[in-house]
Amino acid sequence: MVTTDRPENVGGLTRKDFVTDQEVRWCPGCGDYSILAQTQRVMPELGIPRENIVFISGIGCSSRLPYYMNTYGFHSIHGRAPTIASGLKASRPELSVWVVTGDGDAFSIGGNHILHVLRRNVDLQIILHNNEIYGLTKGQYSPTSEFGKRTKSSPYGTIDRPLHPLSVAIGAEATFVARAIDIDAHQLAATLDRAARHRGASFVEVYQNCNIFNDGAFAEFAAKEVRADRTILLEHGKPMIFGKEQNKGLRLNGMTFEVVTIGENGVTEADIMVHDETREDPSVAFLLSRMEGPAFPVPVGVIRAVQRPTYDQLMQQQLDEIARAEGPGDLRELFTEGDTWTVE
Repeated sequence: MVTTDRPENVGGLTRKDFVTDQEVRWCPGCGDYSILAQTQRVMPELGIPRENIVFISGIGCSSRLPYYMNTYGFHSIHGRAPTIASGLKASRPELSVWVVTGDGDAFSIGGNHILHVLRRNVDLQIILHNNEIYGLTKGQYSPTSEFGKRTKSSPYGTIDRPLHPLSVAIGAEATFVARAIDIDAHQLAATLDRAARHRGASFVEVYQNCNIFNDGAFAEFAAKEVRADRTILLEHGKPMIFGKEQNKGLRLNGMTFEVVTIGENGVTEADIMVHDETREDPSVAFLLSRMEGPAFPVPVGVIRAVQRPTYDQLMQQQLDEIARAEGPGDLRELFTEGDTWTVE
């Protein structure tokens, strides 16, 4: 399991301490309100002073979030939030750095940047607001929109196959991969808390409803009345069981998952696969990330959480080793080495 040495609630901070005086400007009913509220709810429990927390965003509806967090923040440029966050974390490793992004910001113009920040395992929390549409620019299809989606930019249906963000993250060797749903406040807060306490690149996909341009995109499994039967909460060390009656489960059949019913055809709880989020081999996590369709539940919770040295740790270690071997270095000498000219 992921552990942390952070103290709890230093200074007696509350959620109100993380709320700014800025008017929150999203469309009424937008799922971003829930993500903001749960982020503010989690912050005091992390035991991190506000001056050591930074939220960095790109461009899009989700990228307004730094304005509403009473911490340091940076509203950067389209798709480049991971790059700016990486530079900040490398220079100030003691900071808790959060990247707030959307499906278009992260996986269209920012696709290259998100891949490399994950494979490098930079110690960042990356929160993807995935509404499967471009909201800020008024309803074009995004890299995660379903095949055949009719939008302003695809009036006859998109012919692009959608990206699966969790699959991309696992393929990039992300050490922490999780999913939450905007309207499940308790599970969303718990997932954000786990992400914050992980050392390394934490990637959390949040299914976020855009009630203006893609309303109800996740209702078939996220709505409260069907959620128990259509989603499965993954918990480390526990069988993958779901359903209102808690009588359905997942087991491996060769290289694929199948849904079985406990008590039918001789199936018992012992036949259900136990979730192991710490498994180094990413194959099972990848299968979970690709599980979709009405025949399967949608996985939520922590899919993968493995421990590896972080990029900032390895960089500092390398710098320390070089300094011990070659001395601390001289900036003036660096500037004047090689071919130089003196202008009189």
